[in-house]
Amino acid sequence: MAATRTGTVGPLVSTEALAANPGWRVFDCRHDLADPQAGERQYRQAHIPGARFAHLERDLSGPKTGANGRHPLPAFDAFVAWLGAEGLTPDDVVVCYDGAGGAMAARLWWMLRWAGHDAVAVLDGGLAKWLREGRPLSAEVPRYAPTVYPGRERREMAVDAAWVEANLGRVLLVDARAPARFRGEAEPIDPVAGHIPGAVNRFNNDNLSPEGTFKDAATLRREFDQLLAGRAPQEAVNYCGSGVSACHNLLAMEVAGLRGARLYPGSWSEWISDPRRRIARGG
Repeated sequence: MAATRTGTVGPLVSTEALAANPGWRVFDCRHDLADPQAGERQYRQAHIPGARFAHLERDLSGPKTGANGRHPLPAFDAFVAWLGAEGLTPDDVVVCYDGAGGAMAARLWWMLRWAGHDAVAVLDGGLAKWLREGRPLSAEVPRYAPTVYPGRERREMAVDAAWVEANLGRVLLVDARAPARFRGEAEPIDPVAGHIPGAVNRFNNDNLSPEGTFKDAATLRREFDQLLAGRAPQEAVNYCGSGVSACHNLLAMEVAGLRGARLYPGSWSEWISDPRRRIARGG
């Protein structure tokens, strides 16, 4: 958890806590891979009061080259410039949310920490829980005065494809995709099915309870300890299809008290862009 002027926050906050702290900065991260503009349309119609919109492809990703995956990280300076344009300051407590389980919101959570902003959390249960509780919505788009955000890149939080290739068999690769995609039985998004050799599967939806909130810390700790099989969390590298849902696993590990795992942002969609890279199929 990060210390703030009002105590501590993160990695998750409840709807009750967000409602009680109207001064916190809020970002709506809703996104539909099949309809990339749907999240922003929904935001314009109604959102949690005070929220600004963070578009996965426009704000939280960089230009695609055909060899860097479907949602490559933006250049660090570009991301920090966006934070400044959004009026963020180092003293702000930030809460990220999406439609429900937090897979999209976790991307911004991870990126803010990558930029040195620790006072950030994901809204547990997302907008779905907020609505179930009858909490207010707004169509007003708030405005904040621009700042110059003093970002501090934490390069140790991410690895690239070359690093993954050089360390196959030495680190634990954790794939966040659905089991059928991991095994290579189905691939609805990317042109090649399968997974990076040696990876294990942890479907990010398994981090959630039937109610759509995160499982408790003790349960997540037991499950990830079993996955790590004696390894330290610093030996784990998380990936998915494009570096988004992998952040959900990193968030769950943080909830479980397992800190220091890394992200492979390019993920499977970058890995398969080079046909020389090996792939695996099956369980």
